[in-house]
Amino acid sequence: MENELFVKVQQTLAGALGVEQSEITPEASLKRDLGAESIDFIDIIFRLEKTFDIKIPSGDLFPSHLLNDEKFVKEGIITAEGLNELRTKLPYLELGEFSKDPQITKLADQFTVNMILRYLQDRLGKHSCSDQCCS
Repeated sequence: MENELFVKVQQTLAGALGVEQSEITPEASLKRDLGAESIDFIDIIFRLEKTFDIKIPSGDLFPSHLLNDEKFVKEGIITAEGLNELRTKLPYLELGEFSKDPQITKLADQFTVNMILRYLQDRLGKHSCSDQCCS
């Protein structure tokens, strides 16, 4: 089931980003490795909604609304409160390394294929492993 989910995500991202499916690995960063730009995130959400027949609420996958709040971002750095908000609103996002140097310009590098897979597994109820496998 998880492999089927990954293949569908690969196909969706390949279509949205114009890259080869083989370039799309679970660890790949949408921006850094696959060349996604801001506008592509909207297309990715649209295509995921269509592929998986779900509605992805604004901010559920990519946190654009948080980044405009000065209590969460100061002088280009995401504050401790901002990091906590990201952890709460986007539990699928890996923030371990990023939280050591939380520059706003580096946040998009944290949006990975794995993040999308964890989100979809949760939303689709197809999480067939223990929580440890996806941490």
